[in-house]
Amino acid sequence: MNYMNIIISFVGGLALFIYGMQIMAQGLQNAAGSKMKQLLKALTQNKVMGVLLGTIVTAIIQSSSATTVMVVGFVNAGLMDLTQSMSVIMGANIGTTVTGWLVSSVEWAKFLSPAVIAPVVVMVGVIIMITAKNIAHKEISSIIIGFGILFIGIEMMSDAVHPLRESEVFKTLFVTLGHNPILGILAGAVVTAIIQSSSASVGILQTLAASGLVPFNAAVYIIMGQNIGTCITAMLSGIGASKNAKCASYMHLLFNITGTFLFSVLSILYFKMINPQMGLGSISQTEISMVHTVFNIATTALLFPFSGYIISIAKKLNHVGNEEEEVDESKLVHLDDRLLETPSFAVQSAVLEVVRMGYIVEKNIDTSLKALLERDHEKIEKVRKREVTINNLCNSISDYLVKICNTHINQSENSTVTSLLAVITDMERVGDHCKNLAACAEALEKDKVFFSDSAVEELLQMIEKTKKSYDSALKALEYSDTTYAYETVRAEDIVDDMEDKLRAGHINRLANNLCNVRSGVRYLDTLTNLERISDHAMNIAQVVINESRKVQHFHEVTE
Repeated sequence: MNYMNIIISFVGGLALFIYGMQIMAQGLQNAAGSKMKQLLKALTQNKVMGVLLGTIVTAIIQSSSATTVMVVGFVNAGLMDLTQSMSVIMGANIGTTVTGWLVSSVEWAKFLSPAVIAPVVVMVGVIIMITAKNIAHKEISSIIIGFGILFIGIEMMSDAVHPLRESEVFKTLFVTLGHNPILGILAGAVVTAIIQSSSASVGILQTLAASGLVPFNAAVYIIMGQNIGTCITAMLSGIGASKNAKCASYMHLLFNITGTFLFSVLSILYFKMINPQMGLGSISQTEISMVHTVFNIATTALLFPFSGYIISIAKKLNHVGNEEEEVDESKLVHLDDRLLETPSFAVQSAVLEVVRMGYIVEKNIDTSLKALLERDHEKIEKVRKREVTINNLCNSISDYLVKICNTHINQSENSTVTSLLAVITDMERVGDHCKNLAACAEALEKDKVFFSDSAVEELLQMIEKTKKSYDSALKALEYSDTTYAYETVRAEDIVDDMEDKLRAGHINRLANNLCNVRSGVRYLDTLTNLERISDHAMNIAQVVINESRKVQHFHEVTE
């Protein structure tokens, strides 16, 4: 028996199996991209919805490990709290069973035999890809091609291990794993940890089972070990993350270890005392799918009421108290590279971070105007310090948006990313104008001059409308609401009219020597900066209006 040929063929088949899963998952992600935001919103409703979300997302991306890594990223980015993440983690274990049912379908749906269906499926997918004229159809072709490649991988693995059914060494090995539950669990955990995919690990087990090599008891213990091995990816992902994010990875580990321990004890009792003959008999691919599904659903149902205790233990292990982690304004809150694995969610997190930056800019508008009217040196320094933060945020967000552009995103998401790049540029420019206002305040303080009461009264009216225009633009962006955007348009028109009127009136006062020249220059500078802030607010509002029109047009075209 040529073991080298067997290994090479098996590894090649495994590579195609995993590659097919990834292509199919990517196509499903892109096709479902526009729905991801709604899924995330649904999460906030209750824990049951969280379990459902975890199941759906994992079924789409074909990996509970990837889902859990994404959850760690969500928690680290502040998109999710620990209670929500716990329910998603539970659902992820259920969703990962979908791949097993795809593999076992060759038994209960004979027409899905890899040798028959795989070439046809790939051919159909390629034809659609070549002839497709829109992105939606190309995504469908990716799903079909990935499905076909996955089945080709299954066929290659099955052919590779077929000679092993005559190998006494392999038969003895699996019998040993069946008699020794700890070894069986360790084998499942180690293999899954190495390939970092429980779906692929179950697929390998099913391929071996198809050749009659795997006893029932060994398969059960290996499946339970696979649930522990799949935690390694999330544990690695938690390195360098916030304490809460590390808690999420610990919760995944605790949940899977608890479930494995409970059902291992039950399985040992069953196979040792109640039905030893069943444990010694061979297991089929479909039976593996059934065991995998029942185990994960039962574990979720059993531990769901006790999820709070799992969260508490994870917090204690990570020394996390009930207090909120203090957030540094200069550090990114919602952005996490782990989210790039699911670009649709990464886009939504980028929107949240841009909105957060917008509110930081709004704080600087308030501070700079108070510094100007009060000639407060402490506030002047605050504006300058926050301006550095704004510039750093602008650069960091820009880098992240570029990373998103390098992933597989659809046309709508690409448009959103492009719009966000424009928005942060406008926000950064508003920050510059705040710095200019602080400079005006410093000049007034240095020259020991004041604005006249009438000038202050005029400015307050224009300040109110300028702040209104920016605040409405920010809310329009945050809620994707054109109502706020049009409020910005109206406020900006008023600011433009006021700037012309106040400038003309003040020049007239200067000409008649009715005010101080040095304070008069600063007054005109203030008018200019306020009007420019309003202009940039208008640009932000226009982005929201344009995006709304694009979405309407996109739906019209696709429908």
